[in-house]
Amino acid sequence: MRRIVVMLLWSVALMATARQVSSPNGKLTLTENGKGEYVVSYDKRSVIQLAKVGFEGMSAQSGQKLSFVQRLTVDYQMLSGKRLHCTNEAMEYAVSLGGGVRLVMRLYNDGLAFRYELSGRKLSQLPKELTTYRIAEGTRRWMQQWSDGYEGFFPLSTTARVKPEASFSGTFKSADGYNVRWGYPALLEPTDGIFALITEANIEKRQSASCLYNEGELFRVTPDKNELLVMDDWHTPWRVVIIGTLADIVQSTLVTDVSEPCRLTDVDWVKPGVVSWVYWAYNHGSNDCQIINKYTDMAATLHLPYVLIDAEWDEMKDGKTIEDAVAYAKLKGVKPMIWYNSSVGWVNGAPGPKYRLNKPEDREKEFAWCEQLGVAGVKIDFFSGDNQLNMDYCIDLLESAARHHLLVNFHGATIPRGWQRTYPNLLSTEGVYGAEWYNNVPTFTKKAASHNATLPFTRNVIGPMDYTPCAFSDSQHPHITTNAHELALTVLFESGLQHLADRPESFLSQPQEVQLFLSTLPNVWDETRFLSGYPGKNVVLARRSGNTWYVAGINGTDEQCSLSLPLDLTVGQGGATLFADGKPWAITTVKALPKKVDCQPRGGFVMKIED
Repeated sequence: MRRIVVMLLWSVALMATARQVSSPNGKLTLTENGKGEYVVSYDKRSVIQLAKVGFEGMSAQSGQKLSFVQRLTVDYQMLSGKRLHCTNEAMEYAVSLGGGVRLVMRLYNDGLAFRYELSGRKLSQLPKELTTYRIAEGTRRWMQQWSDGYEGFFPLSTTARVKPEASFSGTFKSADGYNVRWGYPALLEPTDGIFALITEANIEKRQSASCLYNEGELFRVTPDKNELLVMDDWHTPWRVVIIGTLADIVQSTLVTDVSEPCRLTDVDWVKPGVVSWVYWAYNHGSNDCQIINKYTDMAATLHLPYVLIDAEWDEMKDGKTIEDAVAYAKLKGVKPMIWYNSSVGWVNGAPGPKYRLNKPEDREKEFAWCEQLGVAGVKIDFFSGDNQLNMDYCIDLLESAARHHLLVNFHGATIPRGWQRTYPNLLSTEGVYGAEWYNNVPTFTKKAASHNATLPFTRNVIGPMDYTPCAFSDSQHPHITTNAHELALTVLFESGLQHLADRPESFLSQPQEVQLFLSTLPNVWDETRFLSGYPGKNVVLARRSGNTWYVAGINGTDEQCSLSLPLDLTVGQGGATLFADGKPWAITTVKALPKKVDCQPRGGFVMKIED
């Protein structure tokens, strides 16, 4: 009773006296600055400013106070991700903006989440959202120019005046030729050592996803096309800003914290795992049953649970069929997954199978056939962006796949926004410039190391990432990262389905220690810790699976460096296996955890520490 009285007195005092509110741990504060703008601070240092909130004709006014609503405790289990048991706390506040619009703001211990709730609407189109972040020129930022597949780099910059990448659409340019459309997540360092990661979460039906459009320092949240007429009650997705140190950013689960709980009643069949994958070495390999069988054999030899049969399996050569490839995989004890074209993005000139999932009745029939055949999951490719039709289609696919016990990997698709909690059969999503690009263009060779050292701070923070890591040989274009760098990516990059990129003969020619590492590689983590690093320079993470720790680090630069391991762990009697840079390997057993590991240019290391 005393706790309730104290809370009531505190909330009354808050509503009556202050335009500043705080997170449960007090590190984050949100202040209305007297101009209808909100400033978020971390340890009394300003981090990000909401220059505008609301909709056209319904926006925050100077002097409006946020009213206390409730204190929230978040506690749930995931089936995959950077952490299985997720917890967080938040203070929730709200303010009426008029016209039936209510702004709800939550200050979590690691960030801000807010959304707009509309009520009592007559049937009409949604009003224009005004939410705008102010990102001052001179602020260090790692931002990706928007594309419908989110396959771009996150280069370090201190300005919004950036020319569009040549491969991106020229329609998103200012009059003087600068890019104006930006994808999530956007990482900022507004003050030394304190970071903010802008994204969004919890896309539901009848909603589109959004991106950022800028005019100078003002970056406006801009929902993609949504032509639905909406009446009665509706709300936006959560606009999310993760805030704190780099450890706070990397370890955060805020995107799933604000997302809807799991909607599946039966999840025992959802099994994350490592996958052998044909495309990196054989662009059209999945129409050749002999090649597919090589990848199945590799999966069986390395004890990988899955093999992916990629595009064009509907055009098998030599009289073979998809049924033959699936039957062979099952005979070898490997679970097959198969690829589909979503048939809403790249269709003309694109590979198939096509048009099998678009209509509900066709989708149910196709997924029922997959289940009967013994297919474990589907990779669905070539979506067409963030609009409401794409979002509804993705949700329909997830729900239908779950009814037929199929795992899902969205490829050529938008980034994760929390569906991995709501629909845990979604184990991975591309939305990243990954290793398959060695197959396509020469651009990646020189940029890969720095890009790889940026992704743990940007794209992979918000959800599983189908980067397709780990290649010791070359595809159409060479890689210049070391073997240890490549092996480290299997731990650094989190994905519920971790597709290994290289050829079977390359993996099977590696030292037995490397093969054993891949054979026992987990991709479900009980815990993730950031140890050291800086975006684009280097990164060291520690992940725990049961009683076994994996510590991985990479050097994103062209110079030698030493990576620090501030981790207090006792190495068991058997020692820890360290895979470091060598010619081509330096594999040793260490009896104690080193404080530093030396890395070659574009090098890395990974260590397996068993209790």
